[in-house]
Amino acid sequence: MSPVASVHSLWTVAAGAPGKIPAPHIEYTELSPTLIVLGAAVIGILIEALVPRRNRYYSQLLLSLVALAAAFAAVIGLAAGGFGSSKAHIAAMGALAVDGPALFLQGTILLVSLIAVFTFAERRLDPAAHGNRVDSFAAQPAAVPGGPAEQAAVKAGFTTTEVFPIVLFAVGGMLIFPAANDLLTLFIALEVFSLPLYILCALARRQRLLSQEAAVKYFLLGAFSSAFLLFGVALLYGYAGTVGYAGIAEVVSDGAKQIDPALAGTMGNDALLLIGAALVLMGLLFKVGAVPFHMWTPDVYQGAPTPVTGFMAAATKVAAFGALLRLLYVVLPGMRWDWRPVMWGVAIITMLGGAIVAITQTDIKRLLAYSSIAHAGFILAGVIATSEDGVSSVLFYLAAYSFVTLGAFAVVTLVRDAGGEATALSKWAGLGRRSPLVAAVFAVFLLAFAGIPLTSGFAGKFAVFKAAAQSGAGWLVVVGVLSSAIAAFFYIRVIVLMFFNEPKADGPTVAVPSPLTITAIAIGVTATLVLGLAPQYFLDLAGHAGVFVR
Repeated sequence: MSPVASVHSLWTVAAGAPGKIPAPHIEYTELSPTLIVLGAAVIGILIEALVPRRNRYYSQLLLSLVALAAAFAAVIGLAAGGFGSSKAHIAAMGALAVDGPALFLQGTILLVSLIAVFTFAERRLDPAAHGNRVDSFAAQPAAVPGGPAEQAAVKAGFTTTEVFPIVLFAVGGMLIFPAANDLLTLFIALEVFSLPLYILCALARRQRLLSQEAAVKYFLLGAFSSAFLLFGVALLYGYAGTVGYAGIAEVVSDGAKQIDPALAGTMGNDALLLIGAALVLMGLLFKVGAVPFHMWTPDVYQGAPTPVTGFMAAATKVAAFGALLRLLYVVLPGMRWDWRPVMWGVAIITMLGGAIVAITQTDIKRLLAYSSIAHAGFILAGVIATSEDGVSSVLFYLAAYSFVTLGAFAVVTLVRDAGGEATALSKWAGLGRRSPLVAAVFAVFLLAFAGIPLTSGFAGKFAVFKAAAQSGAGWLVVVGVLSSAIAAFFYIRVIVLMFFNEPKADGPTVAVPSPLTITAIAIGVTATLVLGLAPQYFLDLAGHAGVFVR
């Protein structure tokens, strides 16, 4: 029989026996937040192809805001329907978990993304070019920086409205990442949100070369981390005979009961388990920005367009820590005594490394980058607690940190000179006298980063340190408090620079933004103060959402 006839024969046999190939069972309602966002991203691509250029900006902005708001409403509906507690279950044929942590993190990502879209859409900060308002993104990203094609695009008033569907694709991947219930879904979600971020980092209107360099660094290091994670997935599959979280956890706890003949030589091999788990953790710690996997963070934060930096710093951390929590608490609880000492070490060097190196920074975006590294260490203290309080404290900290970060980077976009954003710290001298309101708002965010009482930063740090101390990690808390004291120095230094130094004659000015950026900053300040002054409701909310479905 010829190969073609053989294939045809197999096809007809399969078609004649419908019971042999079960149709997939997808719970569309439970997956609606992700489906809404990804569906809107696809529509956004069609808008780019079919809608006239002059109408794309408003169409894309409206579509993005409506999609993110609808997805957030869907998350609220699922939580109200009990899918975060009594009805929590594994959906999409075992690929995704619908439970409290997943819904809490998805809601946080969607809110953060909604606010970030306001900063992406800002068009009043730069002076108009050839009579056209411009945003933070290159007029024609594919053109050579400074070349005739770019100059022609600027003169024609082109804008890169593709950023909106690209952001939606990134958000879709982030929504799947913390809810992934098998290692292949985890890897696919990682790539779905990483690839759009690589593109977004290269799209800065000003300092194009620095932006492209940041994107290349992020892409190369991200590719390495993805390769490590994928190799770890392969090793864990060889160890357990499955990529499902529950199956791996069962083999880790009880040993290989049913040996797959194809994997008889490797199943239950502890070397594969240890190496595979370490490689997967490396991939996740890279996304978190923990030392020693942090080297991309300062360069990418500095080179990327500031709205993209704010979005990445907030949303990516939420998604990555959600995935890390699920891996450690659902897949590897039987290895707790193996991974806890390692995570202790990572948390300590991340807290101290981020805080100490931040002192030497002279650029505000690099300072905030090292600040984010230190905060990754503080959050890891809650991860190490290995308790329900640990999970809920991490969820609360991620929500609080996200709003502070977005607000801080939104303020950075306002301080400008002739070259664009004035990110050199020396240029911020006397800002409190030039623009007291902007400096006061930024001071609120810095105090929250420092963990000063009555801000969300204090409530978050207190929650994670309390959970860590109750789990026996007292020395880790001591290191965390010392790191917080070191970090407070450079935050206070910036406040002193703004309010107690004389402004320079050629110093930067504060641009007057549109209501979009004003709304983003106002929401950041409000969340920072509300979560600091009355955190109990939100701590209880995180507590109710702190149980993973297994």
